[in-house]
Amino acid sequence: MASASARFDLKLQNDEKELFSQAAALMGTTTAGFVRAAAKEKARALLEQETRVTMSARDFAKFASALDKPFAPNKALEEALKTVRGSVRRA
Repeated sequence: MASASARFDLKLQNDEKELFSQAAALMGTTTAGFVRAAAKEKARALLEQETRVTMSARDFAKFASALDKPFAPNKALEEALKTVRGSVRRA
């Protein structure tokens, strides 16, 4: 079992503390253990949801097709590159 290496203090309303304590007792753990596990579960779910890109099969086919085509800069990018090339000096 890993030892705690960081501390996180959290102020709760009395009704929240009671709710968490009751739930922790049902799970056979401490209130701190319950809150830590619940927070970890929620954080992992959120990170999984926000870091994964999902798309339909049709959209994936379009995306893959676009990756297979050679890159051609549009006019705005070409103008931006001209501007930068004129103002950036190489070391």
